[in-house]
Amino acid sequence: MARTSSKKRKRPASRPRPGGNPQRVPVAPTRAPQKATARDWIGAARLRTLPLAVTPVLIGTGASMLVLDSLRWVVALCCLAVAVCLQIGVNYANDYSDGIRGTDDFRVGPARLTGARKAKPRTVLIVALVFFGLAAVAGLAIVIRTQQWWLLLVGAVCIVAAWFYTGGKRPYGYYGLGEIVVFVFFGLVATLGTTWVQALALPQEAWFGAVGAGSFACAVLLANNLRDIDQDRAAGKRTLSVLIGRRGSQVLFTVLVLAPFVISGWIALFYPIAWLTLFGLLAALPAVLIVWTYRLPRELVVALALSSLASLTYGVFLFWAFVG
Repeated sequence: MARTSSKKRKRPASRPRPGGNPQRVPVAPTRAPQKATARDWIGAARLRTLPLAVTPVLIGTGASMLVLDSLRWVVALCCLAVAVCLQIGVNYANDYSDGIRGTDDFRVGPARLTGARKAKPRTVLIVALVFFGLAAVAGLAIVIRTQQWWLLLVGAVCIVAAWFYTGGKRPYGYYGLGEIVVFVFFGLVATLGTTWVQALALPQEAWFGAVGAGSFACAVLLANNLRDIDQDRAAGKRTLSVLIGRRGSQVLFTVLVLAPFVISGWIALFYPIAWLTLFGLLAALPAVLIVWTYRLPRELVVALALSSLASLTYGVFLFWAFVG
């Protein structure tokens, strides 16, 4: 009697016949990155940060009129062009540098052109250099008109500082120095430079206003870095927020946003219209509240925009106080 095996024999896997059509496991197609639209390019310019370029020019121009009692509008417009083009240039340069380093691969905020593979890195770099070039042309026009040739060196340092924020082998923005440099260039240099090229003098009002403008610029950068604190820490980007932590960033942001209003309160003792700068608190206080109570990092984008709006309000009324 034949012995029957209790175990079932495994059938060998069928081999595809020569010339046959074997069954394949479907693979999900990889979605190619979408090409950048005009809206993407405008978004990469980060328009919400542009008031930070306008504020020091307003304050510096107003302070110059305390000396001249007149407006040198051509020079003032050139100063505005320098500030705005530098701001846009550094935004595109930051997009390029962080993108090729991989820092923007896991962003919380709006997607970047380079990091999201929506544009070629070389194209983003070229756009950044174009805006740096436009800033240089406007700056050269100021130098020719004022004959202050030493300002060429100042302009060159500004462009170098804008590039090495996130560019180069050892960008200072990756070592907690971003806020300090922003305070110097978008506060002191931008405001005092605007006053000097128009009045060839630096009244104390320009110094007070420069500190206020620089504080707002630092606050906006701090809100941005606080939003990306986890991603920056993972990417090895040691921003000031990474170094001092969330609580430290919240405290410092509050100080930076409110300090300009303390300064304008002092200025208002001599220029009463400066009390109107307190309208900026309508944007500044909600920004502080968001920074202390946010649950999702994306909420800090609103705090950033409100801080930038408070800066512009501050600059407009301080300008009015000086010229009115």
